[in-house]
Amino acid sequence: MSKLHIKKNDTVIVLAGVDKGKKGKVLKVLVEENRAIVEGVNMVSKSTKPSAQHPQGGIIKQEAPIHISNLSLVDPKSGKPTRIAIKREGKNVVRIAKKSGEEIK
Repeated sequence: MSKLHIKKNDTVIVLAGVDKGKKGKVLKVLVEENRAIVEGVNMVSKSTKPSAQHPQGGIIKQEAPIHISNLSLVDPKSGKPTRIAIKREGKNVVRIAKKSGEEIK
């Protein structure tokens, strides 16, 4: 299993698919499947039975997982997609945007 360059709460941009060009925050990373759930991206309609959370039931829109290869981190300086470099400072690991050299937090 490889390390992923995207973490929870990162801002990402979609590189391919129906939602190409959309930006959003990563809500969850599914490491085993190499997928991530991004806020407002890859929305699907799901029909649900009535429950305590949704007393009416019916059709609910929710985010579906999208493959990590279709996502790229957003450069904090320019707002454009960027690759990352990993820099080790003692015990700490820092991610740095390749385009601007800014640290990704």
